[in-house]
Amino acid sequence: MTAQLQAQSRSRTEDGAQPVISGRDLSMVYRARAGETVALQNATLTVAPGEFVSLIGPSGCGKTTLLRLIADLIQPTSGELRVAGKSPKEARESREYGYVFQAPVLYEWRTVVKNVMLPLEIMRFPKAERQERAERLLKLVGLQDFGRRYPFQLSGGMQQRVSIARALAFDPKLLLMDEPFGALDEITREAMNDELLRIWQETHKTVVFVTHSISEAVFLSSRIVVMTPRPGKIERVIDVDLPYPRDESVRQSRRFFELTTEVRDALKGMH
Repeated sequence: MTAQLQAQSRSRTEDGAQPVISGRDLSMVYRARAGETVALQNATLTVAPGEFVSLIGPSGCGKTTLLRLIADLIQPTSGELRVAGKSPKEARESREYGYVFQAPVLYEWRTVVKNVMLPLEIMRFPKAERQERAERLLKLVGLQDFGRRYPFQLSGGMQQRVSIARALAFDPKLLLMDEPFGALDEITREAMNDELLRIWQETHKTVVFVTHSISEAVFLSSRIVVMTPRPGKIERVIDVDLPYPRDESVRQSRRFFELTTEVRDALKGMH
């Protein structure tokens, strides 16, 4: 994706295109016998088609809560939220999004290709189409030679690539990713960042990505949403004006350093 296309993706909502995510004044309060916990407070966020938006902030700031609200895994205490122009429940039922968890969550007794095919089986896609889609997606994530292997025969990074392929199996508009590379070593994590950007540029999906890594957020994102400690609020939204495609030279650039410093200062300024 060129810098021009990146700028276009940022301005699509302003040009009148329907946002993929539109949330206003979102709050989430968890209630228990011990009392109330305000996990998210008055968060407003709009994500345009084709954007790669990262959520970053300290532990407990509501990043995953916001992702779970978008996915209709929980319902907000207050506020308005639309996903692909629908309520979160309608978006979930019409399978507008795929979800990639912190752990790959693969079935050990199913081969790699059958793990990718699982959502399509549940949705009762014809067998031939299930097979064709799974093989095409394994090629997309660079695992075309591992379809008959089992998860335990793969590295952690390879398992997460299977998880990404599975999330893309039914061609959702939106990909929600909750710290998918957090458990990987730094070298593997950087390699997975490169792979994810390649997949994003090939599929043109909208991505919302939760991370604790400043450098990861800067390298991947078109925008970074900086969140405050609990109660989680959106403190700042930082545009990342690095050109696509991005490679190791981008990580070594002065602008990359400036942006990581800007995000770090924003996080430090909240304490």
